[in-house]
Amino acid sequence: MIAPVAMLRESGRSVVQGWRTFWFSTEPAYTLGIIRIAFGALAFLWSLELGMDLYDKFSVNGIVPQPPTYQFLWGVFYRWPGDTALLAGWIVLMVASLVMIVGWHTKLATFLVFVMIMSFERRNPWIFNSGDGLIRILSLYLALSPCGAALSLDQRRRFGSFWSAQDIKVWPLRLMQVQISIIYITTVIAKLHGDTWQNGSAVSYTLRLDDMLLLPSPAWMSTSPLIGNAMTWGTLLVEFSVGVFVWNKRWRTKVLLAGVFLHLTILLTMVVGFFSLAVFVLYMSFMPWERSKAIADGVHRRLGSVAQAVLRRRVDPDSLKPGLDASVVPATDTDVEGTMASTAVEGRNNASPGGRHAVNDAASPDGANGNDAVPVPQRD
Repeated sequence: MIAPVAMLRESGRSVVQGWRTFWFSTEPAYTLGIIRIAFGALAFLWSLELGMDLYDKFSVNGIVPQPPTYQFLWGVFYRWPGDTALLAGWIVLMVASLVMIVGWHTKLATFLVFVMIMSFERRNPWIFNSGDGLIRILSLYLALSPCGAALSLDQRRRFGSFWSAQDIKVWPLRLMQVQISIIYITTVIAKLHGDTWQNGSAVSYTLRLDDMLLLPSPAWMSTSPLIGNAMTWGTLLVEFSVGVFVWNKRWRTKVLLAGVFLHLTILLTMVVGFFSLAVFVLYMSFMPWERSKAIADGVHRRLGSVAQAVLRRRVDPDSLKPGLDASVVPATDTDVEGTMASTAVEGRNNASPGGRHAVNDAASPDGANGNDAVPVPQRD
């Protein structure tokens, strides 16, 4: 009797430990930093599109004079509905999105982006679609997360290097990863309740909606029952595979590439707003931090090479004149190379836990998002 109880207790401890590891293991914040930059750019583009016919969409003299009165809805424009508030809110959203990209006072910037996106979507919800809703959810996740802990001006201010990263809990990435599965699994379930998805004609029907197409499809594709069935059921297969098999490390890359192909074809052929771009930002949550760090280091080196080339062009040895004081002699190529090399070495050899990681950081065992990092002791 004692043995089964002990086994049950051990199983319970394993489940609890697995739960804690899944949500609260630590890793360098490079992936979250890249997601912040990508989402900041997406939010800026979203705000630019929002600015087209701003007053027609949201003004008290526009197509919806009053916001909806459903319970528990809130937003800045419920309190200040005037045109001046609309313009100020739009400018705040654009500026905060740009500030979010560079990671300057990131907590405030991400909070403002979330509040303004929520306010605009609540002011006139009838002009938005699921892509806009996904952008709102992403903005909330980033507002709650320490997304300024890598690749940010906040890092430069605190630790001296924009390219550094602190160790963070992985729960913000896990929320985004779980969101991917929720999106695709619920989408497949909803589509299977529709007649056109069951009989295989849904995609063919969509390709014949001329007002919804960016690129018209040829008639032999949109009218062929065989091709229509293949595209319809192929879409369901890809969506189900991404929602389920993305958690399998062996299949993860394959199903994500299939998802990228699916959303690229949708983005290039149909008017679906920002949905596909928002999904691509979500996909980044499965990128291992080692890969994210390698990308950041590559960008850092390229920017350093560009800066070095610019400095070399400014150095003109023929400009030296007799009697010129040595203190104002232009830097030579050797000086420039030495300065750039020392800068690059400093950026790559920042040590944790001050928030920086060296190039030769030991790789950690693979986990649910590609790699679970070995917890690094934190400094008080």
